[in-house]
Amino acid sequence: MEYLFGNLDGSIWAMLGAAVAFFVAGMGSAKGVGIAGEAGAGVLTEDPGKFGPVMVMEALPSTQAIYGFVIAFLIIGNVGAGITLQEGLFLFAAGIPVGLVGLMSGIYQGRVAAAGINMIAKRSDSMGRAIILALMVEMFAIIAFIVSILMIGKV
Repeated sequence: MEYLFGNLDGSIWAMLGAAVAFFVAGMGSAKGVGIAGEAGAGVLTEDPGKFGPVMVMEALPSTQAIYGFVIAFLIIGNVGAGITLQEGLFLFAAGIPVGLVGLMSGIYQGRVAAAGINMIAKRSDSMGRAIILALMVEMFAIIAFIVSILMIGKV
């Protein structure tokens, strides 16, 4: 494998995996929160009294960044002196599921949360339904989070 990756230490690859887990999932969360925030600002312009439900809906896509942070933390915790190239590559791979799925689910959850915010604007009693719709997208981020944890556990 050295001909493919050179003389790189495994810890470099593990740290790249931690970066992928957090930064890529974080980008999805940032985009999703931004999408929901734009919808929320429009609703609050018309009815400032809906701040509580709007804030909850806007915050939902931020969980992907939290999952990415936890995986990055676990990966970094496995980096130590003498980590092999194979272990480093495995930890790099463990950051990919939560990173990529977090990117996509954060964006789509933001879109669903924005639709939920618009639903709340028209029907104040619809917050529960709006949250459930947004949590359907969350399920994919949770599954990716679990997969990444399982992968880290095999190192």
